[in-house]
Amino acid sequence: MHTAILIWLRRTRSERLKLQKYFLIAIGGALGSVMRYLVGSMVANRMGTRFYYGTFVVNMTACLIVGFSLTLLERRAGINTAWLFLIAVGFVGAYSTFSTFEWEAFITLQTGAFLLTAAYIAISLLLGLVAVWLGVLLARLAV
Repeated sequence: MHTAILIWLRRTRSERLKLQKYFLIAIGGALGSVMRYLVGSMVANRMGTRFYYGTFVVNMTACLIVGFSLTLLERRAGINTAWLFLIAVGFVGAYSTFSTFEWEAFITLQTGAFLLTAAYIAISLLLGLVAVWLGVLLARLAV
């Protein structure tokens, strides 16, 4: 452990900041993936899995968090950019489930449930945009 600390201290400030960025992304990613599982499971257990409610709620809240955090970081110049790596890149990157959304739409489409697939895609995209817009509004109110 002592050797690792000495190696860390010998690095330049630029190197340490670069490593800090990856550490923040990793921490945010770990938290985001755990929250994705918890929120998705909780919602699915309460509402069922026919419409993939868990994935839907995770995607919508991720859109809200992205809209809010990126707008807040943009409007408040004094906020440390480390928050960008922790929240927007790390947390939301692991928490959001767009690839899972696509897979579930594909699987549902393969079963022949065309109307259900179309509804799932349309509602997710439309409400995702609304959630981003709401996040931007909330951030603007906070500033």
